[in-house]
Amino acid sequence: MKTSAASAKDNRQARGAATRRSLMRAAEKLIAQHGFGNVTIRDILTEAEQKNTSALQYHFNGLKGLVEAIHAERSRQTQAKRAELLAELMDSTTTPDLRQLCQLMIRPVFELARAQVDFRRYIKAFGQELALSESSALSQASRRGGGGSSGQQLGLLLRHALSQLDDAAFGRRLESAVRFCAASMYHHARQKNAFRGEEADLFINSLIDALTGLLSAPESEATRAIARRLQQA
Repeated sequence: MKTSAASAKDNRQARGAATRRSLMRAAEKLIAQHGFGNVTIRDILTEAEQKNTSALQYHFNGLKGLVEAIHAERSRQTQAKRAELLAELMDSTTTPDLRQLCQLMIRPVFELARAQVDFRRYIKAFGQELALSESSALSQASRRGGGGSSGQQLGLLLRHALSQLDDAAFGRRLESAVRFCAASMYHHARQKNAFRGEEADLFINSLIDALTGLLSAPESEATRAIARRLQQA
């Protein structure tokens, strides 16, 4: 039987977790509606119905920490969904084709957004960041849902499926793929009936088709020549 001190600690932890969730959901909603630069800490506290003006600072050490916590939570969800879909695929075949692997790059986020309004808001709020990143979008994607054991296994399967590309070309293709998918998903998320009905099914299947083509297209001699010159420079 729990002591009164232990029960009080559990209650504090539960209240703290509820406050954190409330602040994260409020931030996603407001940033999706107004853009990151137009949302203040006060706005988030008001939306989350937090009377304690230091709540965000206490739980997240500021707005940057709040955003990092949001990304970490959504990354865990995406990795878990990808692991689930990957396990289903590997149960049906030991040699998945490239299109099946491309589905695993996109469908986890799509399925989560279709099922959860909060996840749709997350994409509307932050989906453009990978497409517009001034640093490697591929590296950022690895930290935002593309990593974990399922992401690593998918990467190995993709590398095997695209064995005609050397390592540098493979990296360039994945970099382009990440930016392309992020921009497409963000644009779709901002449509009126995003992630619902046959229009959404058409969107995701067309995106998978395009991604398959992007990754599988043969590398031209012009591209290889430029790459060789850059390596020698």
